[in-house]
Amino acid sequence: MANEEHLAILKQGVEAWNKSREKNPNIHPDLSSARLIDANLTNANLNKVSLLRADLSRANLTEADLNRANLGGTNLNGTNLVGADLNGANFYETIFADVDLSEVKGLDKCIHHGPSTIDHRTLMKSGELPLEFLRGVGLPDDYIQFLASFRNEPFQFYSCFISYSHKDEEIAKRLYDALQGEGVRCWFAPEDMKIGDKTRRRSDDSIRVHDKLLLILSENSIASDWVEYEAERALDQERKRGGTVLFPIRLGNAIMKVEGGWADHIRERHIGDFRNWKDHDSYQKAFDRLMRDLKAEE
Repeated sequence: MANEEHLAILKQGVEAWNKSREKNPNIHPDLSSARLIDANLTNANLNKVSLLRADLSRANLTEADLNRANLGGTNLNGTNLVGADLNGANFYETIFADVDLSEVKGLDKCIHHGPSTIDHRTLMKSGELPLEFLRGVGLPDDYIQFLASFRNEPFQFYSCFISYSHKDEEIAKRLYDALQGEGVRCWFAPEDMKIGDKTRRRSDDSIRVHDKLLLILSENSIASDWVEYEAERALDQERKRGGTVLFPIRLGNAIMKVEGGWADHIRERHIGDFRNWKDHDSYQKAFDRLMRDLKAEE
């Protein structure tokens, strides 16, 4: 638990706290387990202070001196660390959540006694972080390499699902590989390989869970019952969510001949033209257009 005398001085404000530190340079304050939620600690001298398992959620630590501080188990959820100095700070089971580390000093000189927790918001806000820090908090090298490529993308999707007939697997796999290469997280499955009620449940789950649905329309898929069902479910999700969920891709002219409300709705929007997808230039032109459409719906 925090030393009550130390905590009382801190509650008087940063100016009183820093003066106390100047007068007592050999005392290393103990603020362990202190609840410092929303605290204003701008320019605070927290050098060698124990903040073990303290809660600093949404606290303002702008330009704070955290040299050699003990931040083991500290909750840094939404904490403002702009300009803070963490040179030699100690971490273990520290929580980095929704915090921007891009302007923090000394991250490459932190001491990690074990893994910590760092969320995707922190990683996206912080940009390029020192390799020593990323490894120190426990991120595996494969994930660190993925971050390096992912960071260069100006957009991210929660997920994208490719629905297709098993007879069109070659183009589906090519699109999958290309989208993954562009940093779009996606999955794909041949819908016509599923049968009965399981088809509908899996289709509903795919459209509900995934952010975008790429529906490959061909002579093979148009002949299947599931294509109409998936198109209608995706259009329904658009009405509920707002924005575009369904991105149709055609491999031929079959969709232009289909009668019915769902087909009419599809023809009212841009349909990715991959009819000549085996030709490199034609494929690349169609894929580039698809990426522009996806970015526009970020």
